[in-house]
Amino acid sequence: MASVVADNFLGSETPMAPFSTGPRRRIRWGRGLIMLLAGAYFLIPIYAALHFSLQDNNGNFSLAPIRAIPSQPGLGAAFWLSARLAIVTTVLTMALMVPTVIYVHLKLPRLKRAMEVITILPIVIPPIVLILGVLHASPLWLKSSPYMLSLVYVILAMPFVYRSLDAGLNALDLKTLVEASRSLGAGWLSTLWRVLVPNLRSAILSATVLTVALVLGEFTMASLDLWETMPVWIVNFSQTNAHVSTAVAMLSLIATWLLLTLIVSLDRSQSRRSRRRSRLT
Repeated sequence: MASVVADNFLGSETPMAPFSTGPRRRIRWGRGLIMLLAGAYFLIPIYAALHFSLQDNNGNFSLAPIRAIPSQPGLGAAFWLSARLAIVTTVLTMALMVPTVIYVHLKLPRLKRAMEVITILPIVIPPIVLILGVLHASPLWLKSSPYMLSLVYVILAMPFVYRSLDAGLNALDLKTLVEASRSLGAGWLSTLWRVLVPNLRSAILSATVLTVALVLGEFTMASLDLWETMPVWIVNFSQTNAHVSTAVAMLSLIATWLLLTLIVSLDRSQSRRSRRRSRLT
């Protein structure tokens, strides 16, 4: 050991290892450029809409369009109708899709390709064709109810909900969870509600977010069905006061973003709590 140190000190051919300064962080310019372009793609139209809504005919900026929003006729009814449709559509979609996707993954794995093809059809079929066919075939009592839109919105949300649940189930050892639950004496409903749904919380929340965003932004079907939801009210009221209509559209977009952020943050907080509990136990 002493000879090795002496040789290194006297300048022998064996060089000393340089001091490690730790891994250097590489600046990924490509990723930053893509994020910058994506942010500009979304933020520039929003800025232009806000600029238009807050500017009067003389070129001065004022908050008068925003202050005038609560007094606009029909806004409250349109918002309440869109909220009810979003709640009913989300409940129906989850009640239909969650057991179906779990059953396909558990009992009929060969039909997964067929399910992928079937669930992509609402994207291929134009919404105007779908709503005209539904209006032609539906009975009168269903046409007179606004909740017929919820039934159609379930079909529109099916591609996004299926893929979200499919990704969540692919990350689980589904057969092991079900067999363990059944071996402990739990029934199918108990297994679904107490074992599978908690493990699919992130996937279900993602599907809920997509469903709510779809319902709050859909215009074609509600307009053809002669129901004034929020998007229909915004389009109709833009002929009377474009500044207020644009301000309402921007506020509804911001409110939707805040709702989605709240749902995602709640999911992350619950996952962190579950991790802490698992570490403590």
